[in-house]
Amino acid sequence: MKKAAVILVLVIIFVSHHTPVQSKTINEADTELCDTLKYALINSLRDPIDKAITEIYSDDKDAPEGLMWISYDTEILKINQLYGVGGEYEITLKVKPFYRAHITYGEDLIVVNSDGELISYDHLKTYPNVGLN
Repeated sequence: MKKAAVILVLVIIFVSHHTPVQSKTINEADTELCDTLKYALINSLRDPIDKAITEIYSDDKDAPEGLMWISYDTEILKINQLYGVGGEYEITLKVKPFYRAHITYGEDLIVVNSDGELISYDHLKTYPNVGLN
């Protein structure tokens, strides 16, 4: 009888410690997970994008002061995997700098790598400065 009780206790212990663990990503944002990841990636590249915007419009005498950009109006056009899974990535973005109440001034292609370095940029289009007073 004691032997059966010991075996029963051991079985209960082994079964109770073999609880499967399931993980689920918790998204505590106001957007779907895919959009949240997109905005997180874009925001992590803020410094090189700011640098590109400054360089692109530095010689434009008509450019309004304080051009800004925002992640939800930025498109990821391409992510190029350079050295295999987990290696470095090259991210091509379409950014639309704006001024004042989101008045778009231009469109630019900006290429950065996953280390946060500016690779290249190309100015695509300039919109007229409406110069509201």
